[in-house]
Amino acid sequence: MSHDNYSLSARVYNHIRDGILAGTFAKGDELKEKNIGDELGVSRTPVREALRQLELEGLVSIIPNKGAFVEGVSTDDIRDIYEIRALLEGLCARWAATRISDELMAAMDENIYLTEFHEKKGNAKKLLELDNRFHELLYEAGGSKELMRVLKDYHEYVGRVRKVTLGETKRAKNSTHEHKQICEAIKNHDVLLAEKCAREHINNSKKNMEHLGWENLIK
Repeated sequence: MSHDNYSLSARVYNHIRDGILAGTFAKGDELKEKNIGDELGVSRTPVREALRQLELEGLVSIIPNKGAFVEGVSTDDIRDIYEIRALLEGLCARWAATRISDELMAAMDENIYLTEFHEKKGNAKKLLELDNRFHELLYEAGGSKELMRVLKDYHEYVGRVRKVTLGETKRAKNSTHEHKQICEAIKNHDVLLAEKCAREHINNSKKNMEHLGWENLIK
């Protein structure tokens, strides 16, 4: 594939993937190559390449002689992702406790300060942005590009449900407190506590989703 086709395919891939994760494309929707190509001003080739990549990720199903259809992220997928995230974010926090740079530590401290400020103000939109940023900093602090890649994908896959749960005042407050505990453990280079706090944070998020009802989270 030429560089130009690769760039076009990446653009199409991001467009479709973002649409699936945001719910713009619903489960079962047909993704027609011509329609997508016309919308984005590209030929069918980069669209086809993007759909193949999305099939590898399990977000799209390609049926021979029928077409490409949205699989999306199911409630079972979300449960699995949170189980895996709890383990992997625990590992990431454990590594961060020994690998974090002064610059990243300062950025995490600032994130906690801003999160507490906006949590008191009840600014849900800003809290979601800061929550995203906290996890980005944590993944970077872990010092493993492979672990960061996997965690970033999982974080994006559950973006819709996170938006719902963080809009709940009680969960937003608890999440802020849990982030602070993780941050303090990392700052103190306490690897076991950092891992424990990070795992508990993800497990508490999962419990909150169960309380709200899985079926209400991905409508």
